[in-house]
Amino acid sequence: MTTRHVPDGLPGRLQHYIGGELLDSVSGKTFDVLAPASNEPYVTAAAGQAEDVDRAVAAARTAFTDGPWPHMVPRARARVLNKIADAVEAQDARLAELETFDTGLPITQALGQARRAAENFRFFADLIVAQADDTYEVPGGQVNYVHRKPVGVAGLITPWNTPFMLESWKLAPALASGCTVVLKPAEFTPLSASLWAGIFAGAGVPDGVFNLVNGFGEEAGDALVKHPDVPLISFTGETTTGQTIFRNCAAGLKGMSMELGGKSPVIVFADADLDAALDSTLFGVFSLNGERCTAGSRILVERPIYDEFCERYAERARNIVVGDPHDPATEVGALVHPEHYEKVMSYVELGKSEGRLLAGGGRPPGLSTGNYVAPTVFADVAPDARIFQEEIFGPVVSLTPFDTEAEALALANSVRYGLAAYLWTAKLERAHTFAQSVEAGMVWLNSHNVRDLRTPFGGVKASGLGKEGGYRSLDFYTHQQAIHVTLGPVHTPRFGTVQKGQS
Repeated sequence: MTTRHVPDGLPGRLQHYIGGELLDSVSGKTFDVLAPASNEPYVTAAAGQAEDVDRAVAAARTAFTDGPWPHMVPRARARVLNKIADAVEAQDARLAELETFDTGLPITQALGQARRAAENFRFFADLIVAQADDTYEVPGGQVNYVHRKPVGVAGLITPWNTPFMLESWKLAPALASGCTVVLKPAEFTPLSASLWAGIFAGAGVPDGVFNLVNGFGEEAGDALVKHPDVPLISFTGETTTGQTIFRNCAAGLKGMSMELGGKSPVIVFADADLDAALDSTLFGVFSLNGERCTAGSRILVERPIYDEFCERYAERARNIVVGDPHDPATEVGALVHPEHYEKVMSYVELGKSEGRLLAGGGRPPGLSTGNYVAPTVFADVAPDARIFQEEIFGPVVSLTPFDTEAEALALANSVRYGLAAYLWTAKLERAHTFAQSVEAGMVWLNSHNVRDLRTPFGGVKASGLGKEGGYRSLDFYTHQQAIHVTLGPVHTPRFGTVQKGQS
């Protein structure tokens, strides 16, 4: 029986935050939120409906049209963003405790996510102050320059894996750009999102600039996407949901940025640093409980080292510590929700007929309750197997051998997704040419997933549309307006100056 840590001071209920006020749903509807380590309800949250989204969008729209936020100079907004970062850092341990309780993520990993959330605000505070745009001089004629202005009310829909940090990925650039926002956090994990209201108010964010509506995607999320006063939607989540949002955004010609599912390959050549590759590939799929879009969940290994790799990988996987998410020794905690647990376990059972089970394959011993899955490794997985093709989003990995570089590339590109890829080889030329040929929005060479906030984040194929990160985030949340200024006499062809009948 696992120890169940319950944080002190948990709220009795979670409300919406609209126009600077904590509010219940107009309808009074609520839903229960479960703790992943026990699957017991611990809080009741307001279930947002279309009328609650209407209130939130109206508050955000008023703050955008009548409030000071969009018109503040970048330095002034940057000061507020840095205060937000200070507040996040000051309570990172509390944030991590609540995130771990709400998501089942190991506490050491949740603490890192809280600190990354603070860094996201600092990064965009610096970026808006340092930002420069195009200016062109046409000799003797014009100066042409780009003027940026915030788009308006941004609808932000965030997932349940590392929710607080992923919310900061969207909130920081949206607010830095001068937009006002309505955040719809994932219904499985609303706890840490409830902290933003106090953090923003304490940092001096004006009322109405930040609004939060809890609820289900089919209700609150759908209403936010379809709202006529929300000109852009940023969504991170599952591909099928992204397709629905795409269709609903089309009617209003809304701006969209969507980071969707993944089934990312890791390609390990025989000349790779095998110890480093083992460390990276184990971390890449089993950290964050395997609930990460960029997880390297398909490992392709060159045949001369395949048997050794499988043996060593499985041995390490069997030794991974699964247990109480609040225990600092835990490496894999509890999956977020029983619904997701059942999905992952269905793939584990399927994998037993599609591959050779080397590790895991069920619930770990001694953990009879909660959403615990033992780190599971399947070898000899064929490329047409469902566990090779479909996103599992849990601590499950498939190993597949290859003989040639061309075969490895074909295997890497043989799925519908294209988010990330990881390549391990000592050959510099092969590393670059392979990376440029793989169908992925991001590639790491001889490295695990190390995020650089300056670079584009996003995928291709079924893994998403658009890119965020660095200036690309600011491009998404702002209109870039070209302004042309004439410096001298205007030499325009003079239409209509010849009288009719004259030659």
